[in-house]
Amino acid sequence: MLAVDNKSSQAGDPASPPLQFENGDSMHTREFLRRYERMPQLKKAELIEGVVYMGSPISVRHAKPDNLIQLWLGAYASRHPEVEALTNATVILDAENTVQPDALLRRLPEHGGLTRVNEQGYLVGPPELVVEIAASSASIDLRDKRRAYCRNGVQEYIVWLVAEHRIEWLCLEADEYHLQLADNQSLLRSRAFPGLLLPLGPLLACDTATVLQYAVGVETPP
Repeated sequence: MLAVDNKSSQAGDPASPPLQFENGDSMHTREFLRRYERMPQLKKAELIEGVVYMGSPISVRHAKPDNLIQLWLGAYASRHPEVEALTNATVILDAENTVQPDALLRRLPEHGGLTRVNEQGYLVGPPELVVEIAASSASIDLRDKRRAYCRNGVQEYIVWLVAEHRIEWLCLEADEYHLQLADNQSLLRSRAFPGLLLPLGPLLACDTATVLQYAVGVETPP
């Protein structure tokens, strides 16, 4: 590996290779973004509690539930112009956490939302709802990311544990996450977004048509 002279690289010396990073590197958000922007070939990287995590190739086991979640949130957003659904958006939470969640739903700032888009086009602040598909990253999603999302005020955090065939929907109460239980219809209901319903059975079965009907507020799909 070539040694990098940080001073000459920061000064823009054309002879110096661009600073990059690797899994496990420690840094703050500003440095992470500076290096990430110099790695256009990299599709996904996150800074979680000050540590760099780089994404692995995406399997069908991850891609299929990911696609369903995107459709579910997109269907809800299509009926609610005050909210926006985003896929794999870079979100700056604080000096040690710059994440790229699989999906998120945010209330637009003109409607009371806490996020904003900065000059670089990144989202800054906590989205109201974040979803992670944990096909191979369950330990990170349920430990370090959970702690970062909770501390920064993400109101609802959904983790789809693919290998375990289950959903964890966590709601922020008094600065702590509490697991939300399904009602007697096996439905989970968003507290941040009225009318956003998640039917557990159809979701885990990847029954797209039924899940989308619930996303637009149909309590009992035909």
